[in-house]
Amino acid sequence: MHIQAVIFDLDGTLTEPFFDFDAIREEMGLSKDAGPVLEVMRSMNPQQCREAETILYEHEHRAVVESTLNPGARETLDWLHQQDIRIGVLTRNRRENAEAVAQKHSLTFDGIIGRDDGPVKPDAFGVLGLCRQFGVQPRHTMVVGDYLFDILCAKSAGAVAVLLMNQQRAEEFAAHADFTIDRVDEIIEIISNIQSEV
Repeated sequence: MHIQAVIFDLDGTLTEPFFDFDAIREEMGLSKDAGPVLEVMRSMNPQQCREAETILYEHEHRAVVESTLNPGARETLDWLHQQDIRIGVLTRNRRENAEAVAQKHSLTFDGIIGRDDGPVKPDAFGVLGLCRQFGVQPRHTMVVGDYLFDILCAKSAGAVAVLLMNQQRAEEFAAHADFTIDRVDEIIEIISNIQSEV
């Protein structure tokens, strides 16, 4: 195996965790255990969905404005560029928000897929789409994220799954991952070790 591309989740992975989904659900009039916001919104009537989208957009806009990079994120992206490893972002957020975060922090991504582009994580659509865009096989691709959906979409696509252990349920999700890390820049050593085995 040789890693030719790395696909990152955005919020909580490249940027420090921002979204409080319990608060978002509450603002939408949902119970805290209603489930993932995007999936719940699909079952709403058009009026409810428009109101929920307005709430979600406000939170997403604030997340862009107030975003800060996770420790080691910039160094990791710089290293990947130096190694000629393609960099993608796969987010359940809108692509334009990911582009705004990149602009704010002067980051360069080779490709971004957001929820406007097709089925969202945990569907493998985004991983497979970025692999096609980069001209690389999923088995030569690493997916890095902080939530179960990141790991499941990686495994479904046949990519290497790396879990950033920075949230309460991380231990629960870890069983599904190929690697676990405490900081984003730990993937540098993992990739270096994988490349040296080739």
